[in-house]
Amino acid sequence: MGELINNSNCTIAVDAMGGDFAPKNVVLGSIQAMKENPGMDVLLVGRKEDIQKVLAEEGLSFKAENITHTDQVIDMHDSPTAALKSKKDSSIVVGAQLVKDKKADAFVSAGNTGAVMAAGTLIMGRIPGIGRPTIGATIPTSLGGICSVYDAGASVDSKPRHLFEYAILGTIFAREIRGIQKPKVGLLSVGEEKSKGNELTFETYKLLEKSGLNFVGNVEGRDILKGEVEVILCDGFVGNIILKFAESVPTFLKAKLKAYADKGIINALKILAFKGTLKEVLKDMDYQYYGGVPLLGVNGICIIGHGSSTPLAIKNMVVRAKEMHEKNLIQKFEEALTTYADK
Repeated sequence: MGELINNSNCTIAVDAMGGDFAPKNVVLGSIQAMKENPGMDVLLVGRKEDIQKVLAEEGLSFKAENITHTDQVIDMHDSPTAALKSKKDSSIVVGAQLVKDKKADAFVSAGNTGAVMAAGTLIMGRIPGIGRPTIGATIPTSLGGICSVYDAGASVDSKPRHLFEYAILGTIFAREIRGIQKPKVGLLSVGEEKSKGNELTFETYKLLEKSGLNFVGNVEGRDILKGEVEVILCDGFVGNIILKFAESVPTFLKAKLKAYADKGIINALKILAFKGTLKEVLKDMDYQYYGGVPLLGVNGICIIGHGSSTPLAIKNMVVRAKEMHEKNLIQKFEEALTTYADK
């Protein structure tokens, strides 16, 4: 399928039909990312007429040859693996295939999460040495940094070997993207003692303590927000619960503040006086600024976004994909897997 991409540029394939507000938010966010990053190209993948309608309504210009037309859309309610087979001309399948065929350096989608993960795994393939890909929950900490919890739901039945792989992937991601030279790795358990946990944590602990990674031992749920550990490992079942709980916190806090303000004018004035500060504090917990989560372990760069992604979230997803490409992350994952597997 055509010649290789020009390595002097970065080309990001974006699922224009993915998300609750597609294609408008996707188009707006993608074009903003291009404006802020000269030399980067975006391929909008989806129904050409729908994309062009948004461009016309918003008065935006976009190269026609950078629109890859697809007839089908994988909806949020579609079964992921079944949809990949029945909707081969969908924006998710074609977008992942563009990376596979080296016509794009990365794929970004705010569409059906399961379908994007399946497309990344089955179409792009896995990096050699990876049993299961993983996604990480990005959580701000009290020290002002970021803690990533792997796995956050890519697989709900992880084995010790999988958690070991997540530790390697998470370490390289934290080092290259977060700029942390020796990320601390913790294993989520019901106690800090080595003797605490279940069969999964016991066996994973054995792999980690002789791995050569910066493994600090078991950590508990209260340690996630402390910021003393940058990479925390757990089964995807637990990780997804943590992710969904974390996503609910800003809404909960806003509801509590509104309830406080509704009790009287004095309370309302107190909230109003600190509104700007509160907004800035809560900004760290807003998914829009992180954009999406990378699917690590697949043989290509793939970013998965929230279904309700705004143009800002889309823009940040595209920029993150560009950063991962420029850092040559796939090759560094491969090298790390070989290095730590030899320990």
